[in-house]
Amino acid sequence: MPDLLESARAAGLGGHNLRVFPERERLRLSYRPEAVRLLFIGESPPASGRFFYRGDSGLYRAMREAFQIADQSIGDETFFTAFQAAGCYLIDLCLEPVDDLDSKSRRTAHMAGEPSLSGAIAQLRPPVIATLLRSIEGNVTSAVSRAKWSGRVIHLPYPGRWSRHKEAFVRAIVPTICDLLHERP
Repeated sequence: MPDLLESARAAGLGGHNLRVFPERERLRLSYRPEAVRLLFIGESPPASGRFFYRGDSGLYRAMREAFQIADQSIGDETFFTAFQAAGCYLIDLCLEPVDDLDSKSRRTAHMAGEPSLSGAIAQLRPPVIATLLRSIEGNVTSAVSRAKWSGRVIHLPYPGRWSRHKEAFVRAIVPTICDLLHERP
């Protein structure tokens, strides 16, 4: 599977053991658009085993809702196609789950993920980056600086446990999604 491994290295994932490349990362790469226009950066896949690109996470549901508000023709079954066609891509600071770690270990994992994230940003060169968790904003800023990237950064609230957070997330991202859907290259 050299093509997938090369794509992973090019996306900045070279610091991770690619011989045991997790199925979820293969799935993530299968949704990578040719040109990334909006790069969402999350903390990590959840320890629960849920995953955005499997369509079974709270983030997936909130993102799908935002896309459906932006374009009512997007259905549940066409969301991922629309997400990819709009040039959207979601990657994580950490490839392994960290939401079940103690605070110190979690911060250490965040810092360890910065070089790979920097490589991904340098490779993908999106015009817009959106952070999905306030606690990683500093790590993303460091990775952006290392990548010598400049562009627009959107800081979004994580749409997790509380409906008001989901509503704030959707409200904040819908205008950008509308722009992407109406300005397709």
